[in-house]
Amino acid sequence: MIRRHVFPVSVLLVAAFVASISAQQPAGRPAAQPTPAVTAPATTVQLPTSKMAVIYTDMFLDQKTGISKFTNLVTKLNSEFQKPKDDLTQMQTRATTLESEIGKLREAPEGTPIDQRSLQAKIDQLDQLKKEIQRKAEDAQGNYTRRRQELFLPLQEEIGKALEAFAKARGINVIIDAAQVPLLYAADSIDITRAFINDFNSKNPVTAATTTPPK
Repeated sequence: MIRRHVFPVSVLLVAAFVASISAQQPAGRPAAQPTPAVTAPATTVQLPTSKMAVIYTDMFLDQKTGISKFTNLVTKLNSEFQKPKDDLTQMQTRATTLESEIGKLREAPEGTPIDQRSLQAKIDQLDQLKKEIQRKAEDAQGNYTRRRQELFLPLQEEIGKALEAFAKARGINVIIDAAQVPLLYAADSIDITRAFINDFNSKNPVTAATTTPPK
């Protein structure tokens, strides 16, 4: 049985995958015969040999050396939300301009007449603009989170299955995600991160056209 842990969506990583291996039973062992008044010797149990590996799932997200499908989806997600981002940037620029204009009116030299009506109008505009910025930012964040889950959850499942197959093909019983679990020591020889990324990318190619960021 394979236990799968869901990726933390905020950064989208694969958690540890643990395989339970049944112990091999010695073949042809006869049934124990009852021997009155004699203590039976302790039975020697044959334990399975554990093959352990570690993986650093945070490296999946590296734009140059990580999993290509991640980079492709990040590019797609960011391109879909480029317009809301630009809109918020423009609104914030406008708010900064209004704050500067209000400050100048308030800091006018003593004796300089101040157009109170114009000042109040700018203050009201700024207050309204700040409310709109907050509302749009919250809406954009909520939509971004939902869309991110739609795009990345299927890839999480795909990577999970690929990692399971990768481990089985190599006789690996346990994989520890070193990006999630602190390790005191792990030999480089049991780090399968690069091998798995290369294997996954080779079996799941992404064309250059789909990975090129939008201009």
